Amino acid sequence: MTEFPRLLHTVLDTTEPRALAEFYRVLLGLRYRPGDEPPADGSPDAPDWLVLTEDDGSRVLAFQLVDRLTPTTWPDHTVPMQLHLDLTVSDAAELERQRERALALGARELVDRTDDPDEPLHVFADLAGHPFCIFVG
Repeated sequence: MTEFPRLLHTVLDTTEPRALAEFYRVLLGLRYRPGDEPPADGSPDAPDWLVLTEDDGSRVLAFQLVDRLTPTTWPDHTVPMQLHLDLTVSDAAELERQRERALALGARELVDRTDDPDEPLHVFADLAGHPFCIFVG
């Protein structure tokens, strides 16, 4: 029997791991891996690595501290995307609801393509500038 590597999680570089992890925790309804939660007393922390999981403990995203990060300039290709996340929702009404949530959490909208009858979508940049799409699928 052939064994293949298994994708554990996707890692995003960031100059602020806690802020970016919190953005995606709330946006995607994830939880921190045990031990990665923010300090219970509300004191500041400066982690260099955090992991978010599904309720069953399956890893989804990790966040790695870097000294500097040059955000993509997409749709201009001076600084390419290099990686982006695709997120789907059930219908156009949910697409709009999730757009509002993403913006309220601090995302920046890069493209509004909701008038596309084949694939309505929004492209955003997260707090660190990583692009992600939300579309009906």
